[in-house]
Amino acid sequence: MGVTEYTIKLKAEAQRLGFLSCGISEAGFLEEEAPRFEKWLKEDRHAKMGYMANHFDKRLDPTLLVPGAKSVISLLFNYYTEAEPQDPEAPKIAKYAYGTDYHLVLKDKLKTLFQFLQTEIGDLNGRVFVDSAPVLEKAWAAKSGLGWVGKNTNLIAKSTGSFFFITEIICDAEFDYDGPTTDHCGSCTACIDACPTEALTPYQMDASKCISYLTIELKDQIPTEFQDKMDQWAFGCDVCQTVCPWNRFAQTHQEPAFEPRQELLDYSAKDWEELTRETFDVIFKNSAVKRAGFDRFKQTIGFLS
Repeated sequence: MGVTEYTIKLKAEAQRLGFLSCGISEAGFLEEEAPRFEKWLKEDRHAKMGYMANHFDKRLDPTLLVPGAKSVISLLFNYYTEAEPQDPEAPKIAKYAYGTDYHLVLKDKLKTLFQFLQTEIGDLNGRVFVDSAPVLEKAWAAKSGLGWVGKNTNLIAKSTGSFFFITEIICDAEFDYDGPTTDHCGSCTACIDACPTEALTPYQMDASKCISYLTIELKDQIPTEFQDKMDQWAFGCDVCQTVCPWNRFAQTHQEPAFEPRQELLDYSAKDWEELTRETFDVIFKNSAVKRAGFDRFKQTIGFLS
């Protein structure tokens, strides 16, 4: 069986497993991305996420993560839902964290896909990645034509918007490679204009002002300058995606594991203020919200009130 046949089988199996789309690039050093990433770090736009500066070379060259790597397979998985909290005053959680932690769900699907490739190809070495290693996932997805990195710094696809996870398989097999698409943000500045904390400039995000950073990554107290700018977000933020015109094409996901627990939609602002550790552990069992932890989550809710 030839490279083209393997490529067709790979993409068909990815679709069967529920992935939104699959694109493939030849593994190698990301020459165009290197100066941009270095500049972003030097300007301290990663705020206190010190880990972003670690493994600089590995982030730019997948062959250092998987010796002998020939291909980077990028896969998108939809998590969009129209479900919203019923109480407009209640603290909000980003849509990606409504259901079971995506790391758990998608790693299983990627392993299944990798095993399929091993069965088809035979001698195959590689690794699967779900936010689990220094991989510049948006750069690789864009390089393989799955979308473009927009002014909100998210990957955007014309047909599906941006409410999706980006995952990878890096392996030592060759496939037919895809090429990049073009930028379709045009003169639109909806995301920049809507950002509650003014964290965005075109194609740049200052993490120190981003609500997702402030509610998830930041280990210190949220600075008081953001007291009235959080737009009731307690974990993550969807504003720059929600206002993006391309997300009018987003379709509701079909993954049962990503369905929200009913409490996330039914709880009032008062219910969240009275949340106990025991209830937190039940509601957010196997949830990405556990990453923040009960104390931090409650602290953020207090900051919003």
